[in-house]
Amino acid sequence: MGPEPEPELGPELGSGPGSESGPESESESESESGTGSESELGSARGEGSAAGESGGAGDVPRRQLAGRRRVTVAPEPAPDMSDTELRGALEAILLVVDEPVSELVLAQVLEQPAERVGPVLDEIAAGYTAAGHGFELRRAAGGWRLYTRPEYATYVERFVLDGQSVRLTQAALETLAVVAYKQPVTRSRISAIRGVNVDGVIRTLVTRGLVEECGTETDSGAFLYRTTTLFLEKLGLNTVAELPPLAPFLPDDVEELADATR
Repeated sequence: MGPEPEPELGPELGSGPGSESGPESESESESESGTGSESELGSARGEGSAAGESGGAGDVPRRQLAGRRRVTVAPEPAPDMSDTELRGALEAILLVVDEPVSELVLAQVLEQPAERVGPVLDEIAAGYTAAGHGFELRRAAGGWRLYTRPEYATYVERFVLDGQSVRLTQAALETLAVVAYKQPVTRSRISAIRGVNVDGVIRTLVTRGLVEECGTETDSGAFLYRTTTLFLEKLGLNTVAELPPLAPFLPDDVEELADATR
């Protein structure tokens, strides 16, 4: 009796085709797992990209608005005005002003360059003088104003005053002259020059707007006084440097008189 044949072993548990867990299955599992991760990552990236695009779209108007804020509007060009029209406009304004008006103000009102207004004013002034009018255009107190000519002052004064007494007193005129030629000057200095107390006269001149305070003296702390723009306007002067020199009006023995008063 021969040996019994060995029974054939069936396939091992887990080695069947439906339950294989070999390397290939692990690879496929990893592949499927990786594919899923990549899909999720891709989805996340897609959402991030969409969010980025959405945010970018929201930023565009802000950038455009910021750009618009930086845009400067070009000024409107000055109106085209002929020399004749500019001359007439200047004359019309100068007829109604009650104080000297500067070239800059005239240029702003007429919307013209100040470099153009100045020469036209000079031309108008020269034309009035050449034509011999009873008035003239003159620089005064840093601006321009029409004045009557000095040779006709008697007639103008007679018309304006017409029996009214609006002149300054002799004391006020003398005090004003001292301030004009010695400014800035203190009241004590004016009193020393005139030989009388000038407190009341100074108050009158300040009230009239011809004299004003301009600080204090360093040593004594006394108030300093000077003439005003109204003073220049009334005299038809542009600066106090245009005041006439005093030498022709002083007596010959002025030095002797000064020594005698010391």
